[in-house]
Amino acid sequence: MADSHDYIPPQVWTWNKPSGGTFANINRPVAGPTHEKVLPVGRHPLQLYSLGTPNGVKVTIMLEELLAAGHTGAEYDAWLIRIGEGDQFGSGFVEINPNSKIPALLDRSGAKPIRVFESGSILLYLAEKFGAFLPQELAARTETLNWLFWQMGSAPYLGGGFGHFYAYAPVKIEYAIDRFAMEVKRQLDVLDRRLAESQYLAGDEYTIADIAVFPWYGGLVRGWQYGAAEFLSVQEYTNVQRWAETIFARPAVKRGRMVNRTSGEPSGQLRERHDARDFETSTQDKLEGKQS
Repeated sequence: MADSHDYIPPQVWTWNKPSGGTFANINRPVAGPTHEKVLPVGRHPLQLYSLGTPNGVKVTIMLEELLAAGHTGAEYDAWLIRIGEGDQFGSGFVEINPNSKIPALLDRSGAKPIRVFESGSILLYLAEKFGAFLPQELAARTETLNWLFWQMGSAPYLGGGFGHFYAYAPVKIEYAIDRFAMEVKRQLDVLDRRLAESQYLAGDEYTIADIAVFPWYGGLVRGWQYGAAEFLSVQEYTNVQRWAETIFARPAVKRGRMVNRTSGEPSGQLRERHDARDFETSTQDKLEGKQS
């Protein structure tokens, strides 16, 4: 890899060498499946294919919140998609999400299955399907969607921008880290100023906006993202800290964070979820105990 000060882009870019970095083995400039693989299907109406990343956690938190609110139709099977091994490029997954990104949802409750991809679209779909966590009054609904789409547009700067160059890139590039650190801190300031005005992002009601933003920015200020809490001085954003603590205290949020998780304490990993009892019987520590 050329030194960043010496590199001159060619007239036409070609894919002729590994990109390097943590995810080099799955990066490629073309879409479509790389192999044939039929996805498993469980017994519940909703089939989720995902991983416990911030985007995946949005959906499992939403589903657990719906179940906690009494929406029994939100029962779901959560199947693990190991993106580091290229599961997202299997033919079955690509049929649900042609963009080969988690999460992907298949709703089999009707006469014809409905595919839903992109985490924001899944949150909106579930909110409308069950009439929950999305206000019906026009102004409140619009404010909720303002912050939902803010998250969808902002998080790539945090993940693909700051997170990549700070934690995953094969070389540390000062310009890139400074550029994206500046933007992430600006985003945290946007949130902090908003949360100085209201309890939640859309006002006094907990909505899909909070569910979308929490895994990314709540995780950042709680020290879960990229080991960057000290670097970004997250303690400065006291309103974001208060909001993140409030949301993390919700039992459904704690459960949602466990689903499809493959890292951290084994007791906090429920790699696949097919029944509410799985939180008591099938976390990774219990499965490893049965195997030993």
